[in-house]
Amino acid sequence: MKAIIEQGRPLRRFIQPHSACSCYVLALALGLAAPYSLADEASQASDEPVALEGATITSQGELPNVSEQSDAYAIGSSNTATKLDLSPRETPQTLVTVTQQQLKDFNLTSVNDTLDAAGVNVQRVETNRTYFTVRGLDVSNFQIDGVGLPFSSEEQMGDLDTVLYDHVDVLKGANGLLSNPGNPSATVNFVRKRPTQEFQASGKFSYGSWDTRRTEFDLSGALNDSGTIRGRLIAMDEDGNSYLDRYSSTNNVFGGILEFDLNDSNTLTVGHSQQRNRPDGIMWGGVNLYNVDGSKHHFSGSHSTAPEWSYWDTNDKQTFVELASDLGYGWQSKATLNYNESTGDGKMFMTKGLPPATETPYASQFARSERQILADFYVKGPFELLGRTHEVVVGTNWAKDDVHWTSRDAFSSEFLPPGFNGDYPEPEFGAVTSGADFINYRRGLYGATTLSLTDELKLIAGANWTKMTSSGNQTGDVHDFEKSKVSPYYGLVYDFHPNYSAYVSYTEIFNPQFKIDVNGGVLDPVEGDSIEGGIKGEWFDKRLNASISLFRTKQNNYGEYADWIGGMSRYKGIDIKSEGYELTVSGELLTGWQINAGLTHLFSLENKEGSAARTYTPQNTLYLSTSYKVPQVQGLKVGASMNWQSDIYRDEGKTASGQDIRINQGSYAVVNTMASYEIDKNWTVALNVNNITDRKYLTSLYWDQSFYAAPRNATASVSWKY
Repeated sequence: MKAIIEQGRPLRRFIQPHSACSCYVLALALGLAAPYSLADEASQASDEPVALEGATITSQGELPNVSEQSDAYAIGSSNTATKLDLSPRETPQTLVTVTQQQLKDFNLTSVNDTLDAAGVNVQRVETNRTYFTVRGLDVSNFQIDGVGLPFSSEEQMGDLDTVLYDHVDVLKGANGLLSNPGNPSATVNFVRKRPTQEFQASGKFSYGSWDTRRTEFDLSGALNDSGTIRGRLIAMDEDGNSYLDRYSSTNNVFGGILEFDLNDSNTLTVGHSQQRNRPDGIMWGGVNLYNVDGSKHHFSGSHSTAPEWSYWDTNDKQTFVELASDLGYGWQSKATLNYNESTGDGKMFMTKGLPPATETPYASQFARSERQILADFYVKGPFELLGRTHEVVVGTNWAKDDVHWTSRDAFSSEFLPPGFNGDYPEPEFGAVTSGADFINYRRGLYGATTLSLTDELKLIAGANWTKMTSSGNQTGDVHDFEKSKVSPYYGLVYDFHPNYSAYVSYTEIFNPQFKIDVNGGVLDPVEGDSIEGGIKGEWFDKRLNASISLFRTKQNNYGEYADWIGGMSRYKGIDIKSEGYELTVSGELLTGWQINAGLTHLFSLENKEGSAARTYTPQNTLYLSTSYKVPQVQGLKVGASMNWQSDIYRDEGKTASGQDIRINQGSYAVVNTMASYEIDKNWTVALNVNNITDRKYLTSLYWDQSFYAAPRNATASVSWKY
């Protein structure tokens, strides 16, 4: 395809005010359709000019798989779904990618902010602990380069930095083939930056609200004359205060990767990275949201119950070895061994009871360590059958997850004063009051094939056998189980037009849980199935993608919070169903105009009785990020992003007088803006303003405690590259 947009041709030829075409452009922004020029002219692979005013577009070829090699908000292909390299259009599930350019444009330095930009509902339940939900269901599996394990405690602790990663894929819906085991909501895959053949270097310094300073450095290139040895070194240091009373944090990241071409067919890669977070004044839980009489508890946006002595230090280390081999005739293999270590210790404080006069203090000294060993090996390649070329991948994996934590709790029956503001002396922490020490093992086999049934019809079929075992104890209860299951995966993609495909996919869910029930036992695995179908489109040599999908996920025995017993949360198994639709669009609309947007609507999120479930997750969410290179001012780029969600609520029973207690958070939108200017080929300055409307809203209703999100804030930066 070759598309040329001529300077000076009138835009109104295609789009008249109040015309049907105006609605068509709006539909594009929601992922419903291609713009007129793409759908009617470019889709016919014509060399005829496409007339739009004020810009010149020429075909730039397909996008690379490494997003830092382009300035696009889309990527050429991904193997997150099947380990086979599939374009977004060929992937039979909704796939959202946050590319390197989008990370840079909107200063998305944390995983939380990045997943916000991918349409993930980020539940910031505390300053340093986060849950993630997609389509109303919890995300419990992060992968790095396609390898990972479910969170052992069902949440992500700390706030991981994105400086080490080229892009982030969010594959929505269950992925019983590779997520090991099948996650019912989404799989988040972080794709590492890799060494480059050509020398490159970059640095960035930023300064923002609350005296936040950040420095980044990235160096990459060949280490010998022949280029057979390559390396990359990445470092980051950040420290600053916060809008929350008494909260501050110092974080740093270091990462290094070496690649060795052993011969023409084999490349050995070794790498190590670590992140150290040192936050002080951290919140454990949040602020109570209602009073003892059931009325709303009013507090300021900066209010925190955390005392000055509270902290939660975390260390995340990752070491990996990888051998990639070219076996000839298009066949490849990859063997990967990962060692991940996450440790943390802290002193925490929360309030129990309700204001204004029944709150009591609860403090804890906490230490945790988790050590994972993960191995994965697969072979993939093409094969001929019945005169057609097909692809297949087969692999195996093994993992060990060793979890240990202890807690020394300090209780008091004294009542805290009305309007408590975190002024509380550090208590004496005595002997261990609770803890856990258990080991999880996973063994798996997987395989998938893409069969070209006709030129237009492809079938993706595969299966995953997973066996999960665990032994040990948690809070004095036995933490033993042994479960295994084969989970099939099917996908069908039909190209009914040069630019459009219809697809459907189905997978079964098998997700062992580590949650403890009210009787002290481990909950049985989540089981169920997920089905999704829709239409996808791509234009401009795959530089613009859009999709519309319908989905339904059923899962049995999902672990939902039931009670607080013995100093920890206890859970009960419920059956739950999520149904809805999703629209996405990503890539280049016109030269210099990038977009990544999506809308999710839940028809229902209910239990088997038909009652609303998980009402603290929004029924409607909308995310949008867009940037534009201003052609009249060379080097200038402007942009904006928005996250909107519908209202949510949480029922908390009744007051002593029998009145219902309901916590509400109305619908809200958070709008961010950016502007950058390339002074020359080496230097760029930028300004990012977040929450520009200064919207005040609660970070989460996942629990019955919460706090307010950050008000309007800004960051200025200067970047250098060579």
